[in-house]
Amino acid sequence: MLREKDDVIRRAMMILDGILLTLCFVFAYWLRHEFHTYYRIDLFPSFYVSDIPARMSHYTIVLFLVVPLWCTVLHWNGMYRSLRTATPLEVVWIIVKSVALATLIFSAFVFLFKLKFISRFFFSLFLFISSTVLIVEKLIIFSTARYIRKQGYNYRRVIIVGVSNRAARFIGKVHNHPEWGFKIEGVLDYEKEMVGQQVEGLDVTGTLDDLQDILHKNPIDDVIFVIPRSGLNVIENALYICETAGVKATLAVDLFELKIAKLRQTELDGVPLLIFDTIGGEEWQFFIKRTIDIIFSGLGIIILSPLFFVVAIAIKVSAPGPVFFLQKRVGLNGRTFTMYKFRTMFKGAHQRRLEFSDLNIMAGPVFKIKNDPRVTPVGRFLRKFSIDELPQLLNVFIGHMSLVGPRPPLHMEVRQYQPWQRRRLSMRPGLTCIWQISGRNRVNFDEWMKLDLEYIDEWSLWLDFKILMKTVPVVVFGIGAY
Repeated sequence: MLREKDDVIRRAMMILDGILLTLCFVFAYWLRHEFHTYYRIDLFPSFYVSDIPARMSHYTIVLFLVVPLWCTVLHWNGMYRSLRTATPLEVVWIIVKSVALATLIFSAFVFLFKLKFISRFFFSLFLFISSTVLIVEKLIIFSTARYIRKQGYNYRRVIIVGVSNRAARFIGKVHNHPEWGFKIEGVLDYEKEMVGQQVEGLDVTGTLDDLQDILHKNPIDDVIFVIPRSGLNVIENALYICETAGVKATLAVDLFELKIAKLRQTELDGVPLLIFDTIGGEEWQFFIKRTIDIIFSGLGIIILSPLFFVVAIAIKVSAPGPVFFLQKRVGLNGRTFTMYKFRTMFKGAHQRRLEFSDLNIMAGPVFKIKNDPRVTPVGRFLRKFSIDELPQLLNVFIGHMSLVGPRPPLHMEVRQYQPWQRRRLSMRPGLTCIWQISGRNRVNFDEWMKLDLEYIDEWSLWLDFKILMKTVPVVVFGIGAY
């Protein structure tokens, strides 16, 4: 769980540091190489520096030694551990210690292998530049992370099941380590005797009989079971409820045979945990998925901005009303967000939904009309080629949505879901999905839900890529769009 996330963050930070150190190395070499150009115009005090720097090909060998060495020493000194409780001075001290140790090791290497071509002036420049850049980078990241945490973001909402001493110790650990990113939304027990009492300052609000209603009515990311072995025989149904709702269940004791969820084992500050996760894939894959979302949605917003301007004018000219249609949708694990679309209907069209209810072509809670009379002529064109969906690139960039994922439903639709259909909310909603490339409105509701669950069960970066590629002809030819 958190250990896997920490591993992803640690690797990302090491890669970022490696890139920055490489850029510092190249910049230091350039300054060394061009030093005499500036030396002749008296920008530097008089001191002797060799006129003949070694070629970059020689220094490339040094580059492949220095960057891994620097990153390894930073790792040894704890730079890539959680530093949310550290002070800025402690962060700077880690970098200073690391640079000193790395310099000592590198100097010994140069002496032993007699690498006389390495300029001491170049190495001094590199030490100064790299140390400064690393300190500035870490302090920016450190300050940003603390600010985000203070604003109450980046938490995982969890329910704790259990009131034993082990559960109390676990809750105490969570309270003492806010950097873990857990926000306990409530405590449940499998017996009624403890309801109304407190565990580590938290009220026991109900029993396992209340779990399904809580998951349906609240955005919950994890349910953590910390119970004695005597309680194992009463929580299997609760694990199944988590599974069908697509909410991650973490068990601090033994495991059960589940139909969908995949078992992962981890630990949290010495507490062994078993995770029954309904979504495949590893944390580094989800990190790449989110990175791709940010990059391509950002580029899409920039590149398509002229088209947005033209569409906005066409909407305003065609019918009175706003350019954008804002609607509350249900996102990851039941979170509510505002979804952006270009307006395609006449003003007040949604108040006339009951008037056309008999024209609905979709079974289930979804409302779809072919040749909808509420749609404007411009809106019909925008819908045909999915241009009305393009503002959702902003939702992707912000993090409400992904490029690929189940389409975000309305609250009124979610309230009518059968329990097994709620699991589609366990994946971040997307601009496109298997339903989009399988005929869209030609697919009935139950089949649509099964396609979304199939996507979640078989998810991979390669599957996302294939769906994106298949989306292109569907959008170009307007297949299945009304």
